[in-house]
Amino acid sequence: MVSFPTVYQRVSVHWRAIILLLILALATVTIAYGDFLDLITLALFLLFIASQVFWIGRIVDLGKWLFPDQPRVRLVVIADLVYLFVIAYSFPTTIGQGHTFRAAYYGLSNIVFEAVFWWWFVGSMLAFALVVAFGTVERATRVAAWAYRKARQSTKGRVAAASSSVADPVSPGRRHFLEQTAVLISATPFVAAGYGLLHSRLDVEVVRPRIPLARLPKAFDGFRIAQLSDIHISPFTTADYIHRCVSITNELRPDLIALTGDYIAWDTEQQGEVVRTLAGLRAPFGVFGCLGNHEEESGTEESITRLFTAQGIHILRQARAPIVLGGETLNLIGIDEPHGRTDTEWRRDVHRKLRQIKELMMPETVNILLSHGDFPHMFDRVAELGIDLMLAGHTHGGQLSLDFVHRGLNLSHLIYDYNSGWYEKNGAQLYVNRGIGTTGFPIRLGARPEISVFELSRT
Repeated sequence: MVSFPTVYQRVSVHWRAIILLLILALATVTIAYGDFLDLITLALFLLFIASQVFWIGRIVDLGKWLFPDQPRVRLVVIADLVYLFVIAYSFPTTIGQGHTFRAAYYGLSNIVFEAVFWWWFVGSMLAFALVVAFGTVERATRVAAWAYRKARQSTKGRVAAASSSVADPVSPGRRHFLEQTAVLISATPFVAAGYGLLHSRLDVEVVRPRIPLARLPKAFDGFRIAQLSDIHISPFTTADYIHRCVSITNELRPDLIALTGDYIAWDTEQQGEVVRTLAGLRAPFGVFGCLGNHEEESGTEESITRLFTAQGIHILRQARAPIVLGGETLNLIGIDEPHGRTDTEWRRDVHRKLRQIKELMMPETVNILLSHGDFPHMFDRVAELGIDLMLAGHTHGGQLSLDFVHRGLNLSHLIYDYNSGWYEKNGAQLYVNRGIGTTGFPIRLGARPEISVFELSRT
């Protein structure tokens, strides 16, 4: 009977081939029977598996270098046990509880282990992708150099020399150096993930877009609206942090404040805490908001609306609130997330919401829509209805983003067309706020938490 360490070693040696076969088999099934989102999930899952096998192997290599007298099999077993312990300890608060996180799970040790889990999860996947990219470029360079040499030999008539040349002329020493360099470079994402966990996640950015609206009443020229979105109160988005965001927002002295949903993570018991904290918001024309998918999916739409109402915050649920200034009016509309147990029911509710939006619009004035998420093509549809400005959230800007390189290089762009910042279509405008909280992994890189304050203008 073959022992477990032997099996593991064989898997470690042939992991590339095993992963490739899994990709081919599962991708074929997904393409045949699934949709694009299923394919993305599959790709991330396979990338995670491959990255874990790779990095556990590198940890074992490091252990062998630090403890040369220890058998490799023992180091493999120790590394696997530590890895499984972190996964198992984090399971109740990461994957296992899904959408039903509870504060009771969050003792200090749980928070620490969850932070370690997500640091490793994000860092290892990004680092592995970097290793693959580095290796691909290095191999492509070697192939190009070999092809160039072969072509040069052929032009000189040295066919025999060309046929005897090797495809991989790189010396073993140089190849080892390149491999070690790739591993060292790939350590960068682990450092970046730690930075995103400990600092960037809380490094709030105040964004001040100027929004020109051709139909804006003269009295509202210069009117300022602050937007907060995706609060997601949790052990990683604490009441103290939210209170700091509330203080920053108040210091901006907006005329009106708009909240665009997702106040809780998944713990329904945190409703009261997040509402009490947001109750500190102050604006002359009031604080208004809509609900998000976390309120819909957790069944807290009615209860959290009552809590907000008791604190003087107006949650608009298929409702409008005319804002009057100097005898002129600006129309604010709020809409819920669509409901539906099946895709057909969900689509039917989307059409119902669109009809309700049309009924709530006011002619001859600016209509501003608060809608948590850009449901598929929702902005395109409300633009056809004549909505002037839509304020949304939901995407978190992807949380992992390279938008400074090119807009759209972020995780949310895999699913959503509109994922961060300002968009315009057919005269309608959309602003997608990155939110102040996190969901899934408590890490932000290149997508800082955001408080927006818009200045409306007539030109």
